[in-house]
Amino acid sequence: MSDPNEPAPTPSSAPAPRLHRAWLVAIITTLALVATAAFRSTTGAFFEPLESEFGWQRTQLSTAVTINLVVYGLAAPFAATLLERYSMRKVAMVALALVAAGAGLSVFITTYWHLWVLWGLLVGLGTGAMALVFGSAVANRWFSTRRGLVMGIFSGANAAGQLLFLPVIVNVIESASWRIAALIVAAFAILIIPLLRWPFANSPAEVGVLPYGASEATPPAPKPQGSMAAATLRVLFSSARYPAFWVLAMTFWICGWSTNGLVQTHFIPAAHDHGMPATTASGLLALIGIFDILGTVFSGWLTDRVRPWLLLAVYYFLRGLSLLFLHTLMGPTVQPMLWIFIIFYGLDWVATVPPTVALCRAYFGPVKATVVFGWVFAFHMVGAGAGSLTAGLSRESTGSYLAAWITAAMLCFAAAASLLLMPRMRQAVQPPSIEPVSP
Repeated sequence: MSDPNEPAPTPSSAPAPRLHRAWLVAIITTLALVATAAFRSTTGAFFEPLESEFGWQRTQLSTAVTINLVVYGLAAPFAATLLERYSMRKVAMVALALVAAGAGLSVFITTYWHLWVLWGLLVGLGTGAMALVFGSAVANRWFSTRRGLVMGIFSGANAAGQLLFLPVIVNVIESASWRIAALIVAAFAILIIPLLRWPFANSPAEVGVLPYGASEATPPAPKPQGSMAAATLRVLFSSARYPAFWVLAMTFWICGWSTNGLVQTHFIPAAHDHGMPATTASGLLALIGIFDILGTVFSGWLTDRVRPWLLLAVYYFLRGLSLLFLHTLMGPTVQPMLWIFIIFYGLDWVATVPPTVALCRAYFGPVKATVVFGWVFAFHMVGAGAGSLTAGLSRESTGSYLAAWITAAMLCFAAAASLLLMPRMRQAVQPPSIEPVSP
């Protein structure tokens, strides 16, 4: 038993482990992100069984998802301030508990507004407190090098949740009930909580090691002063003075519209409209998740080597091109061109995250980066909520998702065009809020 009076080892004197602690922290972070993404990424599979059992309309269910996505996004910047001020471990534990409660208690719903509270509020808060802001904070604290690659891995965790759970959820819904499927997701979230005691840690200094790739200890960032809300809003107001913030925010708004809001929520019911079985459609969505993991990790690797704004412009343009033709590719069976869409769209799905995180850090500096990305991510999820609701309304009014696919494609083209303006905005953000990188 160690002497409690013995001083804790300093980063310079601590022995270097064979596997750096940062990678263990990254593994637990990935599992936690998978757990919080699991329920949110599978809500589309619950639409038809809920409609059949309760007689609810698609708009009522889409509203629950919209509330979830908006709360998810708006919680992110405030969660970023919580992560900077308090223990990341505690924030993650509470977030996982909220997700488990929202998923588990949904088995008792009797009216659609219960769904709005459980899916929308509880799961939205839990996933928002984690989200990619949590991954960004971990990457910034624990990694001095390979930060883009690590953010790519964290971004792919959302796809992993979809990949692991969606086929299981659909099969459980069809063979048993949607309630058992919801309980499975709740149980997984609960199982991750003990791992946050060990090997997860809040910072390298807490366990006496250096960040991965660092040669000397990094001074801790100053904690936000004043109330949490004031500190978070202060970052928003100071960042919003610069056009670069609005380009990042609005392009990420479009990213959310065209991914979480549209494809993730409506792909299964849209495919079913064309006669495709739900099990087949869920399998395709899970395949998107597989290629999403590969594409996002590769995007992280590219972000360390290629100008991030250029990567984003290419990603959005190609995404818009793929969505433009999706309606014509759907049918009762999976045709070769639909396979091409699944592979391509999967590679592009969350590839936007690593370069967006890199641009937040480059334009607004390491101190503000996490909270700035939190606000940019809030726009992402508000866009997702708008996309989900708009697609639901379009389907009800026209009986088709065609207008939803075309609208998303046009928005992606606009995002690609706006990113071409980023290099000339480099001089607009003044030191010392930035650190030099090649934009």
